[in-house]
Amino acid sequence: MKILETLNETLLNKEPHKKDECLLDIDIYKNVALMYCQIENSISVLSDMRDNKSYVYKSNTALKLGLSKGKNPSVVDSIWEEEILKKIHPDDKLKKYIHELRFFKLMDSLDPKARTDYNVVSRIRVKDENDEYKFVQHRMYYIYSPYNGKLRFSLCLYGISIDQSILLPSDFLIINSVTGEVIVEDRLNYTTILTQRELEILKFVGEGFTSKEIAGFLFISVNTVSRHRQNILEKLKVKNSIKAFKESFH
Repeated sequence: MKILETLNETLLNKEPHKKDECLLDIDIYKNVALMYCQIENSISVLSDMRDNKSYVYKSNTALKLGLSKGKNPSVVDSIWEEEILKKIHPDDKLKKYIHELRFFKLMDSLDPKARTDYNVVSRIRVKDENDEYKFVQHRMYYIYSPYNGKLRFSLCLYGISIDQSILLPSDFLIINSVTGEVIVEDRLNYTTILTQRELEILKFVGEGFTSKEIAGFLFISVNTVSRHRQNILEKLKVKNSIKAFKESFH
């Protein structure tokens, strides 16, 4: 999945110079993650962008989502909490990745002093203990190092959503938690612009599949895929399909 490769290249602080090393005390942030887990009965994931590790803290909510509880924290040699991510609905997982890249770009454009005002709030579908999709609220916060100005930690919280109505879609928002203002809404709903088939094809394009591969997935001809791709370009007024994906999903 190319969006995941892009996120890794964007988020991870590779080979930091000693003089630029972040001196934040990780134990302080581990305690914050544990506190959220205990007080909110959430699954709390602290990811370290410098060391490419995650520390996962689980409450009884983990059991409701069919996850093993184990001891706190469990340590993952990646910034991605794969045990949780693999249970997210495929469409929501792709949107989650895209939304996180959009959040990083927004934060990167802000004055460092303003970054603490913003966070991600999402409503996503996650398989539960009965292998059925349940709505989960996902929140994400970024912690930047005051020593080198780089993103050091992300804190992700997963909790059962109060509203389980299937009439409401999945939500992906960036909010200013000081003002309560929604800064960025999910722009992935293009039903008024693109057809469902065009959306499917655009998603496959964004994942790096060729027209021939997409035709095989959807049981249609390559010519039909090409025609849909051309329609997408015309509707979104862009020059190529990759740009269409970036314009639509970033």
